[in-house]
Amino acid sequence: MFETLVSTDRALAHHRDGPLADERNRYLQHCTAQGGTRDSLRLRARSILWVAEHMSPSDFGSVNASRLHEIVYGRVSPTSHGLAPTTAATCVCFARPWLKYLGWWPQPEESVPFGPALEHFVAWMRDERGLTPCTIEQWRYRALKFLCWCSDTDRNLATLQPQDIDAYFVNYGAKRWSRISAGGIAKMLRVFLRHAASTGACSPILAGSIPGNRRYALESLPYALSWEDVRRVVATASSDSEGDIRDRAILLLLAVYGLRRGEVASLRLDQIDLAAGLLHIWRLKRRQPQVYPLVPSVAEALRRYIHEVRPNVSHAEVFIRTQAPRFPIQATALYNIVTRRLRALGIQAAHLGPHALRHSCAAKLLADGLTLKEIGDHLGHRSASATMTYTKVDLGSLRQVADFDLGGLR
Repeated sequence: MFETLVSTDRALAHHRDGPLADERNRYLQHCTAQGGTRDSLRLRARSILWVAEHMSPSDFGSVNASRLHEIVYGRVSPTSHGLAPTTAATCVCFARPWLKYLGWWPQPEESVPFGPALEHFVAWMRDERGLTPCTIEQWRYRALKFLCWCSDTDRNLATLQPQDIDAYFVNYGAKRWSRISAGGIAKMLRVFLRHAASTGACSPILAGSIPGNRRYALESLPYALSWEDVRRVVATASSDSEGDIRDRAILLLLAVYGLRRGEVASLRLDQIDLAAGLLHIWRLKRRQPQVYPLVPSVAEALRRYIHEVRPNVSHAEVFIRTQAPRFPIQATALYNIVTRRLRALGIQAAHLGPHALRHSCAAKLLADGLTLKEIGDHLGHRSASATMTYTKVDLGSLRQVADFDLGGLR
């Protein structure tokens, strides 16, 4: 590995003969596999070599934060004969992940209140209910928030009472949640507490003590953007940079096909058939595949990303981070990709994330005359009721109804 990073025999011998050569070499190979550039790897190699040269044998196997600070900053000097402060900061920055990779960095165990109950809940959602990873992640996060509140307020899950649940909504949630959000959290808590009770972790009366708030059909307006705004946000990703080429393909998938962010993040290379012009999507809600024809603009955006700028990594997912480590992007990252571009254009809407583009797709299809059944099929809805909300923005059709002559009927 060292020979690919240095250009002189002297430098190569320095790296090879330095302390912990095997440990440094393995780590640099790992960084290369994660998409590290040659320049970053060279700087990383020099930094960890310097740290290795100044470690003592007693450091081999365990180096904590204070010891690393002592190793590096103990040799900082404002003169040319010592380590410059900026160089010291770089050494610490690169040494920490190297030591973690080796298992030499003591990791404090994450303290999760009532951890067994939470992990049993996660395993049940995954293995028995078969919920999507996105749903599991959200419900685990919300359940953890509740359990942390219980711990912070000296409440024990085993002795929890209905009035404690009320206190959670009144004292913790009143200033944080909307009425609709509170309803979703109440639903999650009922499921969590019912499962916890089945394992003996809490009282069986808790789940039934949580009332659901009243929800009205079609009570909220969809937050679709105008199609002109959709065109504008796609146009912001028009440069030749890797980030723009990737983001353009993502934005088009969200807007043209109305995909959910999780469906975009999990899209694999084998689901795209550029030769046949087909896009295979695994619909998260329907739990079944769906095949779409690739429209030319989307096909070109995907072709350009995959064949021209996508990093050469072993991951099957299509969309990869633009910075090392070169992992597939997470569904949560798509929110930042979309929101950042919408805010830069000054676009105002109730919601500015990926779902706004999904709503925009539905509204455009409705305006183009597709039926609710056709729109629901395109979006992967499980039922027609999920599509009904888009009828509230079809003002053109409402005006046509208003123009009917009722023939004098009163």
